Amino acid sequence: MSVAHRLDLTLRLVQGSGQASVSELAQRLGVSEMTVRRDLDALERQGLVRRVHGGAVANRAREEGAGFNVREPWEAATKDRLGARVAATVEPGSRVLLDAGTTTVHVAEHLAARGPLTVAVLSLQAAVVLADRPGIELLVVGGLSRPGERSLVGPLALRTLESLVFDTFVMSIGGVHAEHGWSEFSLEDAAVKQVGLAQSARTTAVADATKLGVRAFGQVAPLGAVDTFVTDTAADDPGTHPRGPETLQALRDAGVETELA
Repeated sequence: MSVAHRLDLTLRLVQGSGQASVSELAQRLGVSEMTVRRDLDALERQGLVRRVHGGAVANRAREEGAGFNVREPWEAATKDRLGARVAATVEPGSRVLLDAGTTTVHVAEHLAARGPLTVAVLSLQAAVVLADRPGIELLVVGGLSRPGERSLVGPLALRTLESLVFDTFVMSIGGVHAEHGWSEFSLEDAAVKQVGLAQSARTTAVADATKLGVRAFGQVAPLGAVDTFVTDTAADDPGTHPRGPETLQALRDAGVETELA
């Protein structure tokens, strides 16, 4: 696992629960406690967490605008490759619900060439990418902009989604685990994803390989709730992602089509 990927997951785990211990993070990430301490020190220097005895707490004062902006450049080439693969599966004329996240912003970039499409977005970043693009009918789902991520969540977002139906839901995810299914670090984001799944004829989940084998804070759905999962080729390498191959196999056993980009 690259340092950038590991920092991403560490930050999400701390923000998702508000506080996390070194031992808990080491167990969840499959690395040594010394590595976790170094990563927490790096995140503290960026003002994203505050170190406490035995672990770290989320730095709420710096959350706004920081989480997405810090993570967005990490592994940009991989995420752009995933975005292109996902966009290629979307048929022109479809009604698409596009989730929030750094990877789905890359999906948005490639969707712009797949029009005509009606695209409802759950992130302010994706809205900026798709605004005024020819062939794209853009719907910005209302809701509360979650600090640090600028994902649209809350009762207003849920009510809006419940009144619509989609051909495809492109879902980002914080973690996918062989036994515990799809999960997210924020309960608010998890709730939105659950409604997105219910209102869509098909769901394509997309995430880089670091999310495999991860069990995040909020349960979203069992593995079989998703039709297709797109991830990068590193997911099938046990040397860099020990839980990757077993998670991919569990997905296939649950009837999920897996694509490595």
